[in-house]
Amino acid sequence: MNTRSEFEQPMFSIAAVERDTGLSKDTLRVWEKRYDFPVPARDEFGERIYPTEQVEKLRMIKRLLDAGHRPGKIIKLSADELSSLAAVSSAGTLVRMPADGVDELQDYLELIKNGKSDEFKQTMSRLVLTRGLRRFVVDVVAPMNVLVGDAWARGYFEIFEEHLYTEVIQVVLRNALSTIQTSFKGPRVLLTTLPNELHGLGLLMAECIFGIEGAHTISLGTQTPIYDIGLACQSKNVDVVALSFSSVQSSPAVVDAVMELKRNLPPNTEVWCGGASSALRKRKSDDFILLDTLDDIVSAVTNWRRRHPDRA
Repeated sequence: MNTRSEFEQPMFSIAAVERDTGLSKDTLRVWEKRYDFPVPARDEFGERIYPTEQVEKLRMIKRLLDAGHRPGKIIKLSADELSSLAAVSSAGTLVRMPADGVDELQDYLELIKNGKSDEFKQTMSRLVLTRGLRRFVVDVVAPMNVLVGDAWARGYFEIFEEHLYTEVIQVVLRNALSTIQTSFKGPRVLLTTLPNELHGLGLLMAECIFGIEGAHTISLGTQTPIYDIGLACQSKNVDVVALSFSSVQSSPAVVDAVMELKRNLPPNTEVWCGGASSALRKRKSDDFILLDTLDDIVSAVTNWRRRHPDRA
């Protein structure tokens, strides 16, 4: 199987590093002076060039920054330490890594790595049947997402392989979701993400759990403007707006956006937030309910029905 090192040159220009990691050129230059990392060489024109191992470390650092870590606390860590911290950071939010079975999950991902996406899809479809949709989402997909993110950060997974993984999982989940028999006992849940949140897999995973619990789900997909979310809630008589956030959404502005959304909703419509945004955990508010894990959806739906016995 071809690897990254067989295709890429050992040194990267600063522009290539910016594209590959998402870290700006200015940030790279500031870190070089402030933290003595990265440590670029110079090409024949005097321009900065970076070795592969530094680029891969920068990718892991960027992932941890998105999860809320500060550069001064992590830049001096080794690549192995960063990798371990990245897994803990992801697992400590919406995901609980299994005590055992990680090797099995890694084996599934090797199917993607080895170009066997059809076999991966068949395996995932079989696991839905044998484990049930809820446990498949919580115990298989959620921790695999962490492993995929770590594999990308280490440079083991290419972007196209991450996209292949996401596409297969979405197909499997949508197929399973279409088979759920529900009595629609409430609440009526509108699922979406706010603008600038591109990741929709977490949204689909939440929709599966809501569906299993008998909630009436309405999915708008990703990046719905706040004004349009309010219109949809009025039109569809929505009880709960469920928002999904990836670790990229770590800015305090995330909470401000959620509070703005709440002000634009009918008075009795609740906002439930899930995902890996560190900002939501640092600045909790009465304007939204924070779901720390996918399993918390179950208790949240149960509590909603207790508070609305006429709707259950």
